[in-house]
Formats: sequence, structure tokens, C-alpha cells
Amino acid sequence: MRRAWATLLLALLLGGLVLGFAGTTETDNDPASSLPASAESTRVAELQRELPSGRTNPALIVVAKGGAALTDADLVTVAGLGQPIFSGDRRAALVTVTLPATGDADVTSQAVADLRAKASTGLPSGVTAQVTGGAGFSADLSNSFSGANTRLLLVTVVVVTILLLLTYRSPILWVVPLFVVGFADQLAAKVIALLSQHTDLAINGSTAGIVTVLVFGAGTDYALLLISRYREELHRYENRFEAMAKALRGAGPAIAASAGTVILALLTLMLASLKSNTALGISAAAGVAIAAVFALVVLPAALVICGRTLFWPFIPRVGRAGAEDGRGFWARVGRTVVRRPVTVTAASMAVLGLLALGGLGTKVGLSQTEQFRVEAESVQGLETLSRYFPAGAAGPAVVLAEPAKAEQVLATVTGTEGVAQARIAEQTASRVSINAVLEAAPDTAEAFDTIRALRTGLDGEALVGGTVATALDTRDAARRDLAVIVPVILAVVFLVLVALLRALVAPILLMITVVLSFVASLGAGSWLFRNVFDYPALDNSVPLFSFLFLVALGVDYNIFLVTRAKEETATRGTKDGMVHALAVTGAVITSAGILLAAVFAVLGVLPVVTLTQIGVIVGIGVLLDTLLVRTVLVPALATLTGDRFWWPGRPQDSAGAAEGEAARTLPRTDWESVDRAGVAESAADNKR
Repeated sequence: MRRAWATLLLALLLGGLVLGFAGTTETDNDPASSLPASAESTRVAELQRELPSGRTNPALIVVAKGGAALTDADLVTVAGLGQPIFSGDRRAALVTVTLPATGDADVTSQAVADLRAKASTGLPSGVTAQVTGGAGFSADLSNSFSGANTRLLLVTVVVVTILLLLTYRSPILWVVPLFVVGFADQLAAKVIALLSQHTDLAINGSTAGIVTVLVFGAGTDYALLLISRYREELHRYENRFEAMAKALRGAGPAIAASAGTVILALLTLMLASLKSNTALGISAAAGVAIAAVFALVVLPAALVICGRTLFWPFIPRVGRAGAEDGRGFWARVGRTVVRRPVTVTAASMAVLGLLALGGLGTKVGLSQTEQFRVEAESVQGLETLSRYFPAGAAGPAVVLAEPAKAEQVLATVTGTEGVAQARIAEQTASRVSINAVLEAAPDTAEAFDTIRALRTGLDGEALVGGTVATALDTRDAARRDLAVIVPVILAVVFLVLVALLRALVAPILLMITVVLSFVASLGAGSWLFRNVFDYPALDNSVPLFSFLFLVALGVDYNIFLVTRAKEETATRGTKDGMVHALAVTGAVITSAGILLAAVFAVLGVLPVVTLTQIGVIVGIGVLLDTLLVRTVLVPALATLTGDRFWWPGRPQDSAGAAEGEAARTLPRTDWESVDRAGVAESAADNKR
């Protein structure tokens, strides 16, 4: 008891120190800062520092009067902010205000807020002044997360509380895992703050929200598994400390393997060329590591201190059978599956294949105006601008050349298809800056084609950058990261499974099921986005992050099931060992999967389309892993392969082999009688 109290107090003390002195997270929402140094748009951004204006982030004020011509009196509020440029019919005016480009999102947001206040104060009736451009979009993206992470945390806590209450049916038990996981989440948030302050990681506004979801989802899953095994052992041991020791020996390796798999998979993002991906990988890995430590160290101490009464009114007593008696719902499901493995496998594959067809025709890549799920002035301003000016005026391309080649480069730029107009903006002894306004709206396929045409036509004579070029380079980097990191994730997870199970066949089959689950969830999610949510495409980062979270987290449930099946196979044989493993883990894994899916769905409270898409796809995938892949497909595949499932390992000892053989030859009528007995017992329980 003293050791348990010491563990709990030490965790509170160390955690309290971190919470008290870590400070706040410093975010960076500048897209250019996330790109690798080799990207052409990054090189342009660095070279712009040599120009008189330095590195800037332009804000554009679009003034209009509902289609009517503007008078001088209509421009009184923006006259002192910059020289207005009128559209041909004078129905709109464009004022460029140069703001410093800074990695501090709060500074940009405040500067844009001040600019909007000045531009809108005292406007004549019917006149609008909307701030858009690179600075406007950066500010709106940052502001969309203002308070959003707090809402995300509150909604997550409510969802987890409700599901824990439904799972445990106890008015007090849910408090312990919720407190432990919640404390771990707050500690993880402060670790992210420290990383943002003392490293060069490009941590943006969405990082904290994703890490919160991962910590609550993974941490609660680990808590559910440990508490389930602890309750199972309390049916066998009167001493709760002995029961917890047995529970940790039984569930601890699976939890550690699960957490290790997720952490290693997240750390593969260190191979990403996008620095924001690397920052997310390191931050999320730290969060999951904290959640695992709290689940394996702090939670056991809290549970044994509280004693058996924590489970009231369903207090586990020695001698009373639980799910391990083989008469529960999941035991019956397992026996049904192993009787018809071919049919079950074929049906499961058909369901996954049908869902995967939803991905046909899916497009990848959202423009700036398609990023938000809420009203944003920058989006409205761009729409107004596009009605009266070339759509690309909101984000002109920046071409840097040597002074001796300025006229030649300007001619090439002006003659490039898709360029509306171009002019020399700045010039020094060593550098010339040319602004090229594109005909297409920023971040569209047409705008990207124009940037490529400019780079091809200039053939190294000049560098092409700007906001559209940055978006193009970001998309290309995201696709490169997907191609590089996906195979590494698969290799890492496969090696972890091989080391854990000491087998080859089982890991291969498990990896196949997880990949099929991902493809099916991506297809189902894509169909929903097109036909229900009316999203034009997936964001560039969605395929990689969805794959990462689904493979890393989806394989967790297979680890929980298969490690228990291997433990039982030594005495029961592969078939009955899998049935028994499903019987004792089915309820807790299903609860964990539903909880994790619900937690990821909570990402929908954030106002950014990217996070909504990740939440929906991962939520669908987790439900598929929980209710289809782990429940029926994996047991069916294990039944079809038999003892070869564990090849080249031999999980059965000589004595257990005989018992396992006897179990495998158990007559079907005996299974049916057990099923009938279980149904009768359940009916009696309901009457009581």
C-alpha cells in the first residue's frame, strides 16, 4: 500500500511541477516555415530578406459597394493604409498592406485584427472592406483554433465520461481512469509547450488538438484493457495487490507493445520533408508515451488504493465467474466464426471491398477557400476580389532574378499562359523581384499549372515563389512523405508484431487485415465527403495521417486479441484459444474501439476541414477494426491456418498440445449446449 501511495504522490508532484512551469505553446502557422530548405518557394522566401521590404506577408483590403462604382468618399477609411488600385469599372478597389512575416501566429492575428478594425471603422453605408491575402488567411486559420482546443477537450471529456459510465455501469469506477488519462493529457500539452519553446519544431494550431485526441483515445484504451484484466484476476485472487500483479503480467506486455507500436509509427514522421509533420510525430509520440506510462504505473496504484469497492455495484468476488467462463456473447460469436471460417472470411472481404469502392474518383488537394468549415473574412474577401480582379491577385507569384536578366525574365513571365499581368516590384544591386498576378484563383489546379509553366519556361534563370508556389511545394512534399513514410510504417509495425508474437504468418495476416481496413475506411469516408458533406476533395495531409493513425491504432486491437490467444493456445489449441481470447477480450476491446472512434469523431468540433476528414476516416476505420476485422476476420483466418498461424513459433508445450488436441475435437453439440446454457443464464440474470 505504501508503494502505491508513493507512486501516486510522486506522479502528482512531478506532473504538478511540469504543469506549473512549462508555460504556453508557441505556434507557427506560416506554411513556408514547414517546407524543406531545398524547396524553391522556401529559397525565394529566404532571398526576399535581401530586398528592401524584407520578408513580408501581404494583407489585401478589398473595398466594394455591392456592384456600384466607388467614389473617393467610399475610400476614406483605407486612404491612409495604402495606394488603392481600382478595377476597370471602378466597382472595387484593392489596397495592399505589407505586414512582416513572422512565425508567431498571435502577432499576425493581432496585426490583421487591427487592420480590419481600421478598415471597417466609419465605412459609408453599403461599402465593405474585407481583409484577405496571405496574412488574412493566416490570421483566420489561427483564430479558428482560438478556444477550439478547449472545446475539443471539454467535448472529449464528456464523450469519454459517458462511454466509461456505459462500459462499467458504476457511478464511481469511471472517475479513476478519467482522472489519470486527463492528467496525462495536461502533462502532454505542457511537454508540447516545452518543445515549442526550446526546439525549432514547426508546431501549428492543430497539433495540440490531435495530441489530445490521441492521448485520450489511446490512454483510455489502455485503461480499459488493464481494468478488465484486473477485474478478471479479482475473480481468482482475494488479495487485490496479487490480482493487480497478475493483471500487469498479463495485460502489461500487450499495452507496452501497443504503445510501442504507436510511438514508433508516429516517429516515422521524422522522415517527413514537411517540418509540421515531423513536429506532429514527435509531439504525438511524447503524448502516447506519457499515456502509456500513466496507464502502466499511475493507474494500477490508484486502483489498488481504492480497493474492490471501486467496482460497486458489480464488485468482483473470488469464485464468481466472469467472461472467462466461455458463456458470454463474444464466446458465442467466436464459436460461430470458427465453425464457418471460409464463409466468414469471404463475407468480410466482400464488405471491405465494397466500402473501398467509395474511394474511386477521390481527389486530393483543397484550396485556401475550402479549408474552413466556418465563415472567414479572408474567404469572403477573396470571393469579392475574384469578381472584379483577376482571381490570382490575392496571391501573386514572386519571381526572383539577377538584375542583368530582369527584362528577359519579365518577358518570359508575361508571355506565360495563365499570367494576367507582371511587373518589376523591387530591385537591388544583386536581386530583382517580379510580381506576377495569375488568372486562376490561388491553390487551384489551374494556378499550380501556371506555376509549373513559369518554372519550366524560366529553366533555372529565376526562382518562382509566393503563396501559390508555397502551396504547390507543400502538396508535392506531402505526396513525397506519403510515398516514403507508408512503407516505413508498415515495416515498423510488422517488425513489432514479429518480435511480439515470434511468428511470421500471423503478422503478415494481421498487416493485410489492417491495410484492407484502411482502404475500406478511406473509401467510405471519401464517399461521405463527396455525397453528404459536399467537400470537393481530401486535404493533402489526410491520406498520410489517416493511414498512420489507423495502422498504428488499428493493430492495437489485434495485439490485444492475438497476444491473449497465444497465451491460451498453449493449453487450448489455436482454434479454442482464439475463441477463449475473443470471449475474455471481446467486450473490453469493443468498448475501447467505440470509445476511440467517438474520440476521433470529436475532431469534428474543430473548424478546419482537414481535421474533420481525419476524424471521420479514422473513426470509420477503428469501428471496422473493432467490429469486423478483430471480431470475425482475424479469428476466421486463424482457424483457416490452424497452428500454421504461429509459424515458425510453437506456442503449445507438449502437455498443452494434448489438451489442445482434445479441445479441437470437441463435438459441435457440446458447443451448442454451452451456448444454450449461456442464453439461459443471461435470461435468469435479466430476471434477477
